[in-house]
Amino acid sequence: MSKHPELDLFSYQMKKNALEMAYAAGGHASHFGAGMSVVDLLAVLYGEILNLPKRSDPAWDDRDRFILSKGHGVIGYYAALVEKGLIPREDMRGFENGNSYLYGHPVQNPAYGIEFSTGSLGMGLSLGVGLAYGAKKKKRDFSTYVLMGDGECGEGSIWEAAMKASHLGLDNLIGIIDQNGLQLGGSTKDILDTSSLAGKFREFGWRAYEVDGHDIDEIYQVFLESRKREGKPTMVVASTKKGRGFSFSEDNNAWHHAVLTEKQYQDAIRELEELYAGH
Repeated sequence: MSKHPELDLFSYQMKKNALEMAYAAGGHASHFGAGMSVVDLLAVLYGEILNLPKRSDPAWDDRDRFILSKGHGVIGYYAALVEKGLIPREDMRGFENGNSYLYGHPVQNPAYGIEFSTGSLGMGLSLGVGLAYGAKKKKRDFSTYVLMGDGECGEGSIWEAAMKASHLGLDNLIGIIDQNGLQLGGSTKDILDTSSLAGKFREFGWRAYEVDGHDIDEIYQVFLESRKREGKPTMVVASTKKGRGFSFSEDNNAWHHAVLTEKQYQDAIRELEELYAGH
């Protein structure tokens, strides 16, 4: 456990939420692996770092903005919003079913904390640049956080946005890369090697940090550091594991998009409770 037991608990609850949603989806497969690799990052963001509005005032101008550029990791995103109280807990059962607003990719719904519609990979950082630049022009103090995948960084639009952010000195923009080493077609190293992302962003004029994306203490410290306004945007490259937390899914690319069976659900709940026993 970390030095931040409240964030450990937040992450634990998020994992339970994600399991509930994946199981509730039934025959509708979820992007479980992509969602679980970002849980610890989102636990720190939503548990401690982000300056968020109350449900009664979702359009508060100075709220921090969060963009899930890798929109298929949405199960982790919803899990955080549920735990933060922005999505009602009972609504989880509607994930990917019927007329629920909890789609397989985020669809903008500010009343529930879902700021932007995403899913077309490579677009989120450009959106973040626009928001951060707008905040500068309007003299607003909020920060914009953009979470991307390492496979997504093969998109040229990421690098156009990276150059623009540096050129504009957007020190209110924080990028996060979920570097789990896998994408739909296989290993990112084999498809398009993105192993040196921190160095590349430094060359593009960003402050860049490398962290263990499942170490709550490391994540917390780097996000504190990212709050400093020093004239440059910040990129956090987080080393993670796809499907993190469960023996059947961890580092298993078959869980990029798959159906959670009842047995897997029961086994996963048991593993989770054993891991956090006595917490």
